[in-house]
Formats: sequence, C-alpha cells, structure tokens
Amino acid sequence: MRRVLVLVVLVVLGADVYAAQDACPQVCSCRAGVVDCSARGLTTDKLPSSFPTDTIELRLHDNLLTSLPAGLLDPLPALERVSLHENHWTCDCAVLYLREWLLKQHSNALIRNVSCASPPNQQGRLVAYLDEEEVLSSCHSWLCDLAIASQISLFVFIVVQVLLLAAVIHFLRRFDRLTCDARRSVHNDEASEEAVLLKDRDS
Repeated sequence: MRRVLVLVVLVVLGADVYAAQDACPQVCSCRAGVVDCSARGLTTDKLPSSFPTDTIELRLHDNLLTSLPAGLLDPLPALERVSLHENHWTCDCAVLYLREWLLKQHSNALIRNVSCASPPNQQGRLVAYLDEEEVLSSCHSWLCDLAIASQISLFVFIVVQVLLLAAVIHFLRRFDRLTCDARRSVHNDEASEEAVLLKDRDS
C-alpha cells in the first residue's frame, strides 16, 4: 500500500513539473503553438527562462533584449519560426549563444534582421556573421578589467587589514603601558603605607 501511495505522489509531482514546463509564461500570450512575447519591454533579465515545449513560433521582437541566455531555445524541438528583430543586441561575449544558434538556421530573413546595436564599432553588423575571435577578444578585455578590479579590491582589503592590525597593536601596547603604570602606582602606595607603619612603630 505504501509503495502505491509513493508511486501516486511521484506521478502527480511529475505531472505538475511537466505542466509547469509547458505553461505559458505570464508575460507572453500563447495560442496554437504560437508564443507571443513581442513588444513587452522585456530585457534579458526579465525574459522567461523557458517556453512550452510544443512552441512552433516564438515572437521576441520589439523588446529590449541585449542577448539570449545560453540554451534558451534548445529544448524546443517543434520550433520553426522565431522573430528577433528590433532589439538592442550587444555584441560582446554574451551574444555568442545567439550567434551560434543563428548559424544553424536556414532563414536568411531571420539572420538579416538580427544586428548589433552596440558597441559602437559593431553597430549595424549582422550577429550571425560576427568574427568569433573578435567577439572573444571583447570577453578577454572584460575579464582583464574584472581581474584588475579584483586586484585593486584585494589591495584595498589588505591595506585596511594592515591598518586595523596596527591599531590593535598600538592599543595593546598602550594598554600594557597603562597596566604597568597602574602596578607601579599600587606598589608605590603599598611601599608608602609600609613606611608610615614603620615610622609609627619607631615613634
């Protein structure tokens, strides 16, 4: 009986997961295999992470997309048409997935409608025909900038740690000096009391 219940639960959960994967994204409209996410003001960050697996046509045009997340279109075996024009494609490292995907398509119209909006030296160029080495060079530049920023941050961190350590050492030395002075003062007071006692005895 217990095994039957576990099996039922697994089947229900599997059905829920499958339904979630095939659900129409809230920001889009879906009908008869057409998923329309056009003119929604979508940025790459706000783009749905998945689409129904039976999607035949996907409309992403007239948005603010700068790139497509890697693998976004791969789980759509029935996909036949995609509209990507009128977006703000940034032709740097992040565009490599879109470039590779376009190269696998057989639609010249689609390829001609996807062009770079930035950086300035790439503006107007077709994404599919970008030179891979040229795009990768922008990745290296970005990584170099990140490495420099990381080194600067590390240097600042080390300087702060050194200053804190110096402050702690100074505080400990000062505390030790005050402790010695306090002990010396107590010792002098005890010596004075002993001297007074001895003087009283002698008198």
